[in-house]
Amino acid sequence: MDQEIKEILITEEEIQQKCKEIGAQLTEEYDGKFPLAIGVLKGALPFMADLLKNIKTHLEMDFMDVSSYGGKNIRSTGEVKIIKDLDTKVEGRHLLIIEDIIDSGQTLSYLVDLFKYRKAKSIKIVTLIDKPEGRIADIKADIVGFQVPNEFLVGYGLDYDEKYRNLPYIGVLKPEIYNR
Repeated sequence: MDQEIKEILITEEEIQQKCKEIGAQLTEEYDGKFPLAIGVLKGALPFMADLLKNIKTHLEMDFMDVSSYGGKNIRSTGEVKIIKDLDTKVEGRHLLIIEDIIDSGQTLSYLVDLFKYRKAKSIKIVTLIDKPEGRIADIKADIVGFQVPNEFLVGYGLDYDEKYRNLPYIGVLKPEIYNR
């Protein structure tokens, strides 16, 4: 699997350090507010798990599976589909939307509009990776772990055709893998 990676862009150690930094910031900001942390499946799961271990205040967590990609697509289709909705009501709640990556921004823009419609008290977007060159929707994260160039990234939740999510780092996939 590692031989299919062109280069490691963000190491496991850098990711863990960033989770500690963001966790400390969110602890201070949300102490006593009992926020609802929403992980966007499947990609955000590793980041969310590591981040939440570093938030030292009570919170609730839930997951949503939303996609604008499909199978071997390497670009967003533009059509956002809810595959699994939240089990928790968001009305009157402080929300932390936790994402692995913001690329086109279409999925995130859809979620923000949805949660505003559902009357969330506040919405904060936390993403491990921001790829602004790929942005289509007018949306920005409130907290960004790393800003990266427009490369095809895998690892630490990011996939290509459901592979590579389990890598402990974020790497650039060799083009010959996804251009087959």
